[in-house]
Amino acid sequence: MNAFLQEVKDALGRNDDFFVQRQTLLEQQVTIFGFATLVDVTSTLSIFIEQELSARASLMEADAFWHTLGTVEETNVRTAVSAIQQGCVILYLVDRNRMIVVDAAQKELTRSIDLPSNENILQGPSSSFIEDIDTNIGLIRKQRSAASMRVRTFATGREQRKKLTLIYDEVYAEPAMIREMIGQIEDHSDMEINHIQHVSKLMGFPKWQAIPKWNTTELPQEAVSALLKGKVVLFVDRIPFALVLPNLLWDMFALDNDRNYSLPIMVIIRSIRLVGVLLTLLAPGFYVALVAVNPEVLRIEMALSVAQSREGVPYPAIVEMLIMLVILELIIEASARLPKSIGPTLTMVGGIIIGQAVVTARLVSNLLIIILAATTIANSTVVGFQNSLSIRMFKYVIVILAALYGVLGIMAGMVLLSAYMASLRTFGVPYLNLSCKKGEMKHG
Repeated sequence: MNAFLQEVKDALGRNDDFFVQRQTLLEQQVTIFGFATLVDVTSTLSIFIEQELSARASLMEADAFWHTLGTVEETNVRTAVSAIQQGCVILYLVDRNRMIVVDAAQKELTRSIDLPSNENILQGPSSSFIEDIDTNIGLIRKQRSAASMRVRTFATGREQRKKLTLIYDEVYAEPAMIREMIGQIEDHSDMEINHIQHVSKLMGFPKWQAIPKWNTTELPQEAVSALLKGKVVLFVDRIPFALVLPNLLWDMFALDNDRNYSLPIMVIIRSIRLVGVLLTLLAPGFYVALVAVNPEVLRIEMALSVAQSREGVPYPAIVEMLIMLVILELIIEASARLPKSIGPTLTMVGGIIIGQAVVTARLVSNLLIIILAATTIANSTVVGFQNSLSIRMFKYVIVILAALYGVLGIMAGMVLLSAYMASLRTFGVPYLNLSCKKGEMKHG
């Protein structure tokens, strides 16, 4: 057996869905191989026969015919194996010792375009991205077909080549930022990409970043809006959402869909989100500070009311707060993991039954339950799931500082948080920037 064929069989032949088929095209022996689970074999062979008949009718030469089927290359086992794993078939010309990489008829392995599952749209287009990267690029082009939009595709990984696509608009994107991103991807093209942490490592981001360097979105209109703001949209094959870089502070409060409302309503909605972020960060800390460290700040009537609500509670305010915050985090995580038919039941059991039981048992105060409910609701107003997770984490820092230093600790926590955000940069773009547009960006 030919050495090239033997090496390919040694690499892939132990898979039951690997097929090898011999065929005669233009009176030349070819060997066709690929994965039957990725390729529609019958349709692919029918296409080859139809193209052969067409070539015979037009008296096409053999060399020209092979180039119409696909890309003619020198035999290379690694290239052949990688192409097969990506859903191509290999035609091996036995007499010429050449291989042809053919984009074969694919089996339908992706779901259809559907409603977004994690982002709700009240007014506006409701299609969402799926796992197929080409479909996602098509959705972007449906929303914006400007000549200045650029699509750059890269392949990463050694064992399995995975496709990454970078989309930006030349009119709005800063060239230095684009060059840095492309250089980062090309310098790490051998890195395997299986999840978002691998993408973060590929882009050179710190492992222990508390604030994400990108936003995620399922909505094509939000991705297009980001392009018009000078940002870059990154797609990773088999990941059903877009990564929008860089992430800025204002992205936490603004959605492009807000512009489907009148200006006063849009301003009110964004102001509510700002209030929600402040309430999520400060409300638990103020409870601990004013109950345990600085009760003299409260009016006498309020102080008596708080003291009465905590009558019989055996724990200090910080312990009481941390216990309930952890229980609340467990409820949120469990409701996200359970099937949709069970999740609402768990939320009702955790939110109502357990909440009422701990108050009745005098383990926590009524006021704490109110604050936790308000905090949880306020946290949900933040734009972007990644941003809401960051806010949920930062509130623990402020609670601990409030337990140690009271109101002064809350102020210190906000100063530290502000300093941390001011130190963040993504490809030279400060996190506190209001814009990434060309000519408006301040590089670090």
